[in-house]
Amino acid sequence: MHVVPGLKVLYFGTPVVLISSLNEDGTANLAPMSSAWWLGQSCMLGLGNNAQTTANLLREGECVLNLPSSAMVDAVDRLALTTGKPAVPDRKAQQGYRYEPDKFAAGRLTEQASDLVRAPRVAECPIQLECKVVSAHPFGGTTQNATATATAIEVEVLRAHVEEGLVIPGTHYVDPLGWDPLIMKFCEFFGGGHNIHLSKLAEGWNMPHPQRSPAV
Repeated sequence: MHVVPGLKVLYFGTPVVLISSLNEDGTANLAPMSSAWWLGQSCMLGLGNNAQTTANLLREGECVLNLPSSAMVDAVDRLALTTGKPAVPDRKAQQGYRYEPDKFAAGRLTEQASDLVRAPRVAECPIQLECKVVSAHPFGGTTQNATATATAIEVEVLRAHVEEGLVIPGTHYVDPLGWDPLIMKFCEFFGGGHNIHLSKLAEGWNMPHPQRSPAV
């Protein structure tokens, strides 16, 4: 039997991406997100209009999509309630967000120079995709509020860096058995089909998950 609960969140599960970009002063920003999908050599990113990353991508026209494995969940969670925007939007402040000018240090991650774009890669991520922005589209308005709350940004992957052990020998394909991406499902962290870490983001959004527990 199906029920109609009137879902508040449609966030069924997508891979986590750490987007590295450049701030206006040339410093690096790093932001976790999980509203992304790929097709061919392109990717579509869904980003809130108040995010520093959105402003950076629209201004600079480039970024790196760093894909963390499930083993990197601690680093991602350390970045969960941070923003590179000095003036923290009221809604984010209420959820517990704080301004963090050095995201790489906050996540205890390492900057690695890219080949084709100015934004740095995350050295610890097994997969790193250097990208250029192709187009941007308003997204997220409702019938009650026609003003878009987000932007759908299309990027083209210029170069993919993949940890050698994840590539099937003699091919140009990633081994699906060896690659264990970090998945965010309804604001909770999953790897290998299991809830693997408590989520600060879930707490900030007051997600009702009474059975949430840390990995054993």
